Amino acid sequence: MTASELDLRERKQQMRREAYDARNAQPDKDRLSELTIARFIELPEYGRAVTAMWYLHCRSELRTKHALPAALASGKRIVIPYCTVDEFGQNKLGLWWLESIDELVPGTWKILEPPRERWGEPGKEVDPRELDIVMVPGVGFSREGARMGNGQGYYDRLLQQVRADCPLIAVCYESQLFDDLIVAPHDVFMDKVVTEQAVYQGRGREAAAR
Repeated sequence: MTASELDLRERKQQMRREAYDARNAQPDKDRLSELTIARFIELPEYGRAVTAMWYLHCRSELRTKHALPAALASGKRIVIPYCTVDEFGQNKLGLWWLESIDELVPGTWKILEPPRERWGEPGKEVDPRELDIVMVPGVGFSREGARMGNGQGYYDRLLQQVRADCPLIAVCYESQLFDDLIVAPHDVFMDKVVTEQAVYQGRGREAAAR
């Protein structure tokens, strides 16, 4: 690794620490999360979606669980991710068709997930290509849709598998936004970034690839 690559890695790590600190210190998380999720639900992309992926928050992430009962009752097919590994031992997200919160138990990092004995169950596992919209968490974002994750690669691999016409919608606190987020060539840009204050138009995957 060159000196410039090491410097870039260190700057990215520093930015990730700053983003964690901003997210952890965010006051009034419940109210701001409610405002943000309300904006997400009002998006025309969400209105058109039949199969919608939500995430279940943990620690200081923007909170989602309060809105899941209404989402489950809305008639949409709600899908949630869980952390697992592929056949090569690499981190990946499994996708589960959620019909009731009662199906879930605390799992990796105490995030709610389906019981391990049910992983791979026919009719419950969902192929990424079936998703019509993806709610994407993250540590930091730019208003143009750049994303910084936890560095484990779970979402990087998932987002490479969804259909090209499936909108990727980041949800976060305004305090998690950076004017110039450091990204790598493989990083995927969001189509929109939703906060408690605004909906930002992201560059999206096609624009980012050019």
